[in-house]
Formats: sequence, structure tokens, C-alpha cells
Amino acid sequence: MGNTATAPEPEPGPAAGPGPGQGQGPGPEHGHGHGPTRRPGPEAAPGPGPGSGPGADPGLYGPESVTWQCHGDPMMWIAGVRALYLQALHPRAVRGVMENSDFRRDAWGRLLRTADFVGTLTYGTSEAAERAGGRVRAIHRKLSATDPDTGERFPVDDPELLLWIHCAQIDSFLHVLRRSGVRLTAAQADRYVDENRVNARLVGLDPAGVPADTAGLAAYFERIRPELAAGPDAHSVDDFLRGPPVPALLVPGRNLLWRPLAGLAYGSLPGWAHQLYGRPAPAPRSITRRLRLTGRVLRSIPAGLRWKLPPGHILKAMRRMGPGSRPSPYTLRTSAAILDRPGRA
Repeated sequence: MGNTATAPEPEPGPAAGPGPGQGQGPGPEHGHGHGPTRRPGPEAAPGPGPGSGPGADPGLYGPESVTWQCHGDPMMWIAGVRALYLQALHPRAVRGVMENSDFRRDAWGRLLRTADFVGTLTYGTSEAAERAGGRVRAIHRKLSATDPDTGERFPVDDPELLLWIHCAQIDSFLHVLRRSGVRLTAAQADRYVDENRVNARLVGLDPAGVPADTAGLAAYFERIRPELAAGPDAHSVDDFLRGPPVPALLVPGRNLLWRPLAGLAYGSLPGWAHQLYGRPAPAPRSITRRLRLTGRVLRSIPAGLRWKLPPGHILKAMRRMGPGSRPSPYTLRTSAAILDRPGRA
């Protein structure tokens, strides 16, 4: 991952210097002053609902956080697929998924549950986020899997596995957002990593042992890389993501829409991950251009339409907190001096 865990490799693109913002664990059901500036026009926030205003519960992050502003970006879906590719390179982590979930039969449901979990932690109330984390911890405590190399049984809530899942996910979110055009300063990127130690706590990790900035994240990947490999389970994930099963009538749509997006997620992985998987990717400069183009296209869809998709976490949060809480990467650019403060983790 180059000099930092979130920089594209080898071309830094928008992630270098000031520039362009938990849930998929090893278990089966992973469902985190001045407010942001409201943008005028058709994407304006809905009016405040009951309980909105200064006394409303901002949740674990709140509108002043980098996480709140970034997690409403549509490129988060591509970032989530990148995270799956990366997470599958840990033999124990991916074995935990294979033995304890219906990944192959219900991958779409799993992806939506993960998005729901991330949305709840980011935009839900503090109570809802804590409750979601408690459910995940309770599920993981009951599960174990077999090491594919040694045959040893291990718990899926092993802190080392949870840390890998967390770091792979946060790295993927930050990497794809920045590389696709979300202009985060270096301080905002560090704050994003720090803020998300909150969701590490919710899945059972001690935040003190979780990377708190991009340098710490890069150091973690350097340490863990010797343990990574693309075994049969990782290749099964790769095969599935390249061609997930769909009804016959939907195959043309899958080939037209899904495969390019999955290929883009794979291409955004670091070079060492491509080497482990054993198949090449387009040149980094080409991937960066495609990420930027895809980001522009997806962001051109009015946010008010995108956010109406179930389960609607962002619209619910805006009704709770008022129109000034509208997530937008523009807020990050105009409020860098406000946001570049120590995180809340």
C-alpha cells in the first residue's frame, strides 16, 4: 500500500497530500460548533422532524465528523467490494465466513446487512448503534471455524481477526473515497481513521490497540502481510465477485453493470494483493481515471434519490438532526479548519 495504507499504488492520485471521503466481520450477520453547510436546490434536506435540533442525539459520530460527511458517498459500495477482496486474503478470516454463513447463496443479503450495519453506526442514534454492536458481538461469541492449514479450531471473535476485518474495511473506504475524488486533507484522513475506532469497539476490540491514523494503518498492513495468502477460499470469493449468481433474465445486467464495478474494486487493490490473487489489474493510472469518472457519474444522481433506498439511515438522521446535518463532501472542503481537530474515539 505504498507509504501509506490509503495511498494508491504506485500513482497517488487524489490521495496524496491535501486532496480529494464495521460490519463485514468473519461471522454471518454484520448488518457506525458548526454543522455542515446546506446546499440549495433539489437535494435540500427534508424539514426537521420530531426531536430535531440542538438536543437531538447525534449518534456516535455526529455531523461534525469526517465519517458522517463521507459515508453518504455512493462510492462506498465499490469500497465495500474492495474490502471483501482484501479481507478474503486472510486465511482464517475468510474461513470463518465460509463455515458460518450462507455467503454463496445470500451474498446480496450479506452485502445489504453490512451496509445497514455501517449506516446504523454512522447515522443512527447512540442507542441504535450500541444495540447493533451488541448483536454482532453476541453472534460472534457463538461461532468458531477450522484453520485451513493446521486444522485447529478458532473463535471467529479472535481479536486479531476482528482487527484485520476492521483495518481492511477502513483502508478500503478511505482509499476509494479519496482516489475517486473526495478531497480530504491529510489531517481529515487521519481523523477518519481515528473516528472509526468507535466501530472497532462495537465489534469487540479495544480501541487502544486499533490504528488511530493513516501511518498506523500503513504500519499494520506491513506487519500483517506475511500472514496473508490467496487460498481456495479467497479464490472462491474472487470467482463469486466476478460473476455472482443471478436469475437468467438478469445476467445481461450483471455483465453490463456489476462486472465493471467489481473489476474496478479489484483494480483498486494494492499491487501485492493482485500478486497474491495471481491475476493482473489495469495500470494504476487507468484505475484512478475510472474511479474518478465513476465517482462523477454516481454523484450526479441526486442524493435525495439515492438516500431513499432502504433502509434510509441518512434521511432519518437528517430529520432527527435538522437540515444542517446533510452529509456532503463539499462540507469537508469548506470546513477543513473546523473538522481538523482530534477525533472522538
